[in-house]
Amino acid sequence: MSRFQVVSGKGGTGKTTVAAALALALATEGRRTLLVEVEGRQGIAQLFESDALPYEERRIAVAPGGGEVHALAIDAERALLDYLQMFYKLGSAGRALKKLGAIDFATTIAPGVRDVLLTGKACEAVRRKDKQGRFVYDYVIMDAPPTGRITRFLNVNDEVAGLARIGPIHNQAQAVMRVLKSPETAVHLVTLLEEMPVQETADGIAELRAAELPVGRVVVNMVRPHLLDEDALRTASGGRRKEIAKTLTRAGVKGSAALVRPLVEQAAEHAQRVGLEREQRAVLAGLGLPLAELPLISEGVTPAALNELAEEFRKQGVGDESADAAGQTPGGGNRRGSAGGVVGS
Repeated sequence: MSRFQVVSGKGGTGKTTVAAALALALATEGRRTLLVEVEGRQGIAQLFESDALPYEERRIAVAPGGGEVHALAIDAERALLDYLQMFYKLGSAGRALKKLGAIDFATTIAPGVRDVLLTGKACEAVRRKDKQGRFVYDYVIMDAPPTGRITRFLNVNDEVAGLARIGPIHNQAQAVMRVLKSPETAVHLVTLLEEMPVQETADGIAELRAAELPVGRVVVNMVRPHLLDEDALRTASGGRRKEIAKTLTRAGVKGSAALVRPLVEQAAEHAQRVGLEREQRAVLAGLGLPLAELPLISEGVTPAALNELAEEFRKQGVGDESADAAGQTPGGGNRRGSAGGVVGS
């Protein structure tokens, strides 16, 4: 599995939850993951019941086997200050520009600059190595913008590289695009088994492929259980009320006539939903991408629920697949420790 995992999806599909669960799944067996947020919503902090994330990498969870999940909320202004210091050595001068409002102007007005800074910071984390030459993070997972603008967000570096044909900006944009368009990167799309999210997922995949950005898998989120077997679904779909009433009477249920109508209506609604979900599954299967499914967490997403979703990912081979890539664990070795769960910031 690629080292840079980008998670996008239509609003309301739970892409932040999926990104967090993926980070936990990939952190098993002593691996280290970095979960990156770029939209300023502090959704990661809320999921892990942590304080608001600052502009620094902070450990927020420990996965089974001692792996660690770190998180970073990338701020475009701070990223630009880092950029100015890195390429132009403008430490104090950059801070002066911030006070004058120039930094805010550049990140909100200049076309594409903000997205270049956000993707550039994430790609820097992907490439970063320690003194022993090992990657600092085995995986970097980005909670990215929604499907409707994910291609433009990731591909903006190409546009900037075309405008600035020489110099540090050109070199930075080219370096970012080498990561984003390489096998190191995979863009996953999150959907529900509903017509609009599935259609937007299909459209997003087409746009990503047209831009030559690497598409990973489709994650079907909030999958509800089927409560009826095939025979019961056929019965419910047919609205066979008399047969159901007779069955209830034979079973000794009193007042079966009064029960039949609401029972049949609920069963019919369930059967209709199952049929619609099967249609959407067929559409997703036709996209030619690997699928993963995560169940609906009806009681709300808590840190414990995130661990359950991560385990679902592992059951479907996500963690094992990544560990076995290229015949070795990415990052050059296991970092084992005590198993645990979510930790505070």
